[in-house]
Amino acid sequence: MSKTIDKACKATCDTMSVINQNTAAEQGMKKETLKAEIRRLAQEKNAVIMAHYYVDGEVQDIADFIGDSLALAQQAAKTDADIIVLCGVHFMGETAAILCPKKKVLVPDPEATCSLAESCPADEFAQFVSEHPGHTVVSYVNTTAATKAVTDVVVTSSNARQIVESLPQDTPIIFGPDQNLGGYINSLTGRNMLLWNGACHVHARFSVEKILALKSEHPGAKVLVHPECKGPVVKLADKVGSTAALLKFAIADDATEFIVATESGILHEMQKKAPQKTFIPAPPDDATCACNECEYMKMVTLEKLYRCLRDEKPVVTVPAEVAEKAIRPINRMLEISEKLGI
Repeated sequence: MSKTIDKACKATCDTMSVINQNTAAEQGMKKETLKAEIRRLAQEKNAVIMAHYYVDGEVQDIADFIGDSLALAQQAAKTDADIIVLCGVHFMGETAAILCPKKKVLVPDPEATCSLAESCPADEFAQFVSEHPGHTVVSYVNTTAATKAVTDVVVTSSNARQIVESLPQDTPIIFGPDQNLGGYINSLTGRNMLLWNGACHVHARFSVEKILALKSEHPGAKVLVHPECKGPVVKLADKVGSTAALLKFAIADDATEFIVATESGILHEMQKKAPQKTFIPAPPDDATCACNECEYMKMVTLEKLYRCLRDEKPVVTVPAEVAEKAIRPINRMLEISEKLGI
């Protein structure tokens, strides 16, 4: 998969380098029309557009709300819109649909899946859980609704440590599917959670060597790392945190340069919020360019968003019996987060 991504990345870079000014102007006019139509449709249909930090910047810019997985779930739970358009990957749309069963939840591209969620098939995870009775099951939000249905409490990278720490110290825990995040939480809490063998293909690709090379070129830069990265990469960090936490740190910290080891879509918001600072994307270990992107997140485009709103499809549906089980661990996460002030 990585070679395909790198090839596509290089092709995109090469194509962009030869676009002439006239073509760029034409595309700009088309995009402005699309943006106007998207906003008109959203107002007309009482729709709220929510976008994850990893989708393309122009989609972030048109959204009513942008955030990480926790913030998107919290926002979905309290919105009074009739329609929710979730610009992200499919599990995010499922979470919104579970939280808002009386609302219509749309996703611009139903094929925009998540490698981490796909690494944890619900039937295999359920079998794993059954083989370890007596464990509390903590699942990362990056899972399908069916996997959440065999879970006791859902977590995000923003609240995983606090939620795990809220459980009694002697509680045996299964943590899935991200083994890197689970290992990081184990190291912080002293727990010995049983980890499912899953990972995010984007975060798992960052390399110590390439980050160190960037650090030598930018000795004053601070390194920001998402906890889905491998342990040796995490150890290089000046700040480890969720996407939202990294953004907050970058805005508030005195440093003027940052090496960012997470999906590069977050650089758009970082640059908007701190335009005087420099943000350098950490490259994947086997690529020739520095654009470590989630190809699934980048499947969400302005054109697809427009068609989605216009036609009010694709609609995200979750079977009632699955939603009934999955809502419990999601609500438990939201309740614990509220109590902890997260």
